[in-house]
Amino acid sequence: MSIDAVTGLDREELRELLAETIDADVAEVRDGADFVETLGVDSLMALEVVVVLERKYGVKFTETEMRSVRTLDSAYDLVRQKLRELS
Repeated sequence: MSIDAVTGLDREELRELLAETIDADVAEVRDGADFVETLGVDSLMALEVVVVLERKYGVKFTETEMRSVRTLDSAYDLVRQKLRELS
């Protein structure tokens, strides 16, 4: 289990949230798997991912940051950064 000590962000919980949001099997949401190229996420679903992350973690993303959320790794890093800024 990978939990960030400062923010309490759990990578596996995030993986499950993303899988549920994009209607994919948790095993398909590998760390570096591109949501669009590998998992077939369209632009509307990609926006939904960002909205779900903002609501779940109480953060706001800029438009540039929104476009950077393409993998579990990028989502984890961005949410972790935002949560650290809040603490």
